[in-house]
Amino acid sequence: MTVLCLIANPADPAIDSALVAAIQHETRGEINWLHQRVACEIESPSAADPVAAARAVIGNRPVDVALVPAAGRRKQVLVADMDSTMIEQECIDELADAVGIKAEVAAITERAMNGELDFEQALRTRVALIKGLERAAIEEVRRERITLAPGGRALIHTMKAYGAYTSLVSGGFTFFADYFAKRIGFDEAIANVLEFDGDRLTGTVASPIVDKSTKLRRIEALAAERNLPMSATMAVGDGANDLDMIKAAGFGVALHAKPHVAAQAGIRIDHGDLTALLYLQGYTDEDIVR
Repeated sequence: MTVLCLIANPADPAIDSALVAAIQHETRGEINWLHQRVACEIESPSAADPVAAARAVIGNRPVDVALVPAAGRRKQVLVADMDSTMIEQECIDELADAVGIKAEVAAITERAMNGELDFEQALRTRVALIKGLERAAIEEVRRERITLAPGGRALIHTMKAYGAYTSLVSGGFTFFADYFAKRIGFDEAIANVLEFDGDRLTGTVASPIVDKSTKLRRIEALAAERNLPMSATMAVGDGANDLDMIKAAGFGVALHAKPHVAAQAGIRIDHGDLTALLYLQGYTDEDIVR
């Protein structure tokens, strides 16, 4: 049995009864509201392609659509990317802004996240460009420029409340990942280590680099440690270095992702916030820990 999920952003609740009824008419199945105007599901749709049918009805309204299996929806492991996923910025770009070269570095970041550049080479190139940046300036960036992505705390606290293990695995830096993982509530954080000479960046990153293979190995290891099939896992990210774990996970979610990534992910969320990952799992608004 499958479930057709219709999800909007809580900040722009765009799902009404008329829209759901029109979609049900095309897909058939039973309507079940998870959160009025924000999330609804249609159980056992019988249309040949429920997702295409729903999207045809939705048109340009800001509503995401996903078809998921009804069995095993609540996942027991979550591995999440950090930059532009659990936080709204790319940390390396904000560090570059502190030394006046944001445009140059952001262009490299964009190409790397689109899969156009080797991730490790692109990372080392960008870090070299911010050599000499003081620790105090990095702390200021972390404090003043980085914002948490909406819905992140609710996602992590709800999944943990229902027994899941949550891991933040970032191609960014421990300086940010450790700090924000604690603020959001993750069980662990894994990221790259910036190297310092006293209080200034050396322009280098410690080896080995946390990259797409690290992310894949971590989600596989967490499942194995818990004797779980990969179908019991969920991964979320936005860039090319997230694709391997997204493809391997039971629910692999491309969240506000680069087109190259969204096109290959099993599930894409273009409009919703991070609570969309809870609605995909069948959590209702009343279940969510806020």
